[in-house]
Amino acid sequence: MALKIRLARAGTKKRPFYHIVIADARSPRDGRFIEKLGTFNPLLAKDAENRVVLDAERAKHWLSHGAQATDRVARFLDAAGLLKREARNNPNKGVPGEKAKERAEEKAAREAAANAPAEEATAE
Repeated sequence: MALKIRLARAGTKKRPFYHIVIADARSPRDGRFIEKLGTFNPLLAKDAENRVVLDAERAKHWLSHGAQATDRVARFLDAAGLLKREARNNPNKGVPGEKAKERAEEKAAREAAANAPAEEATAE
């Protein structure tokens, strides 16, 4: 059985609250789980002490039994010193797409064409 340490959503609409749970990878996000390890309240300030509450001993136990943490939970475990999370690097994330590059080239060409007659008039 593939185990995941992941978030299960609770709370009301527009007021998220998550439980950190151990679940079978095939079960739905808010469905059946094996054990609850803690909570995560994203509405609290990032430096609030009860934003992430985690049972470190049980998390260590499940990690030793082969449970894989999702990316968000891996961040929490890394902050607690239980798991080493490698930093991700996507250098292409901020690069504009093909259409945006074409629009930028067209805009630059229009501006160059608009400035060209004005420069000729001042040169004379």
